[in-house]
Amino acid sequence: PDTVCDVGPGEGTYARLFRPAHHGAWWTAIEIHKPYIRKYGLKNTAKRSDRYDEIHNLDAREAPDHLFHRDLVIFGDVLEHMPREDAVALLQKAEAAGAWNILVSVPIVEAPQGEVDGNPHEEHVHHWDADDMDGVLAGLGGRVDAMRGGTLGCWWWSRRT
Repeated sequence: PDTVCDVGPGEGTYARLFRPAHHGAWWTAIEIHKPYIRKYGLKNTAKRSDRYDEIHNLDAREAPDHLFHRDLVIFGDVLEHMPREDAVALLQKAEAAGAWNILVSVPIVEAPQGEVDGNPHEEHVHHWDADDMDGVLAGLGGRVDAMRGGTLGCWWWSRRT
């Protein structure tokens, strides 16, 4: 992908892992918890330019649609932190905004979690069942590929069939 939006990047794991494999991609991050931006060095600065070209400190549910008009939108371990109906609406928003591909990873086992490191947004609000996520992504149309481990499910949705 030439353009990527990483929703809830936390430590910036996806950018750290994938960016070196595809030089020249434009990485956008939407991070709700402002202290993470500094703590994890997410902002593109002279000292650390290996993460994100553009970062927005806001709730992805309130983000302007154009931020999701990307080749790839990543929802990596973020959808469990909001009510199911909000997560479904956010996935629909990304698809409607023109995302070409969506990567989703969520725990697929009961994984209670409260506030972490002073961040109330780390609380697990919804427990995802893998079959439920299959259905939600299938409802977007396109193609869905899934990989389920013992505790984590990963899905790749593509506008292309």
